[in-house]
Amino acid sequence: MKNILFVCTGNTCRSPMAEALLKHKSKDIQVKSAGLFAGKGAPASTQTREVLSENGINLNHQSQPLTPQLVEWADLILTMTSNHKQSIIMQYSEAEDKVFTLKEYVDENQLEIWRELKEAYATLESNRAILKTSDDKDLSRKNEETRKKIDALEKQVESLDIQDPFGEDVNVYRKTLEELEKYIELLWEKVDNRDK
Repeated sequence: MKNILFVCTGNTCRSPMAEALLKHKSKDIQVKSAGLFAGKGAPASTQTREVLSENGINLNHQSQPLTPQLVEWADLILTMTSNHKQSIIMQYSEAEDKVFTLKEYVDENQLEIWRELKEAYATLESNRAILKTSDDKDLSRKNEETRKKIDALEKQVESLDIQDPFGEDVNVYRKTLEELEKYIELLWEKVDNRDK
């Protein structure tokens, strides 16, 4: 895995931080960032540059919108929120297998919970379609079991969103950077181990 794309909303705060942090860790991986609603050519926010500079990381960044070319370029697309992930999948369904939130991708337990949830929802929908045309008591019972499984899984799901510091003071940016550092470290370990 060589091409990693981070995506947030405006490509001036979270995704540039994530890009800069991963580039700081490795020169062997190609890293870019983009925003779902980004303009082209805006600098990273002043607070983003400040908190990265405090950690000895220089940032030369210009925002860019997510494009089909970037989606194609990326081996892995990591979003800052679940909503970002869903937006990308809705627009680029062919990329679904390579789009994750950063948190879910690095946390194997959460990734497995999401896979199980996806499977359970698909089963439930499939069974509902069958029940519209039949009165299968066994299938109705299985649907009830699937609903209980979904409820149990949803209780295990943690928030997969990285805090958005946009418009906040520099201390909020520091907290976001701290959160990102944790997950970029886990990402680096995962990618480094995979490439060996």
